Amino acid sequence: MQIKVNGVERSYDGDPKLPLLWYLRDVLGLTGTKYGCGMALCGACTVHQDGKAILSCVTDVSQASGKEITTIEAISKNGLHPVQQKWIEFNVPQCGYCQPGQIMKAISLLKENPKPSDEDIEAGMAGNICRCGTYQRIRAAIKAAAGENA
Repeated sequence: MQIKVNGVERSYDGDPKLPLLWYLRDVLGLTGTKYGCGMALCGACTVHQDGKAILSCVTDVSQASGKEITTIEAISKNGLHPVQQKWIEFNVPQCGYCQPGQIMKAISLLKENPKPSDEDIEAGMAGNICRCGTYQRIRAAIKAAAGENA
């Protein structure tokens, strides 16, 4: 199988049913993508496949074959994607565990809807759980990032 991960073409000849999450973390050593539930219920494992947010815990490596996968490590060369900048400005992270998935989902949301309403943000971010409850700060950061897209 051929998978492009963070701009690098990769070959993989292992178990095609291996969850993409474990391929990224264990085979490639990209540990920014987090394991949360393993059942597509929390969003901690969110990555982009061909630019759209997917849950890597329930996506087999074979489903990523021929696709382009982007992880949190590659959204910005200097680590300061506009959404990350707003995350810092609005002091979004508390424990931080869910944040890579939240950021990846927010970036995808803003690509699809550059000017989301509060309702659009709630609907678009549904499924990405924050145990610390920083949802108001997440929404504020997304709205601010959207304002800079003007």
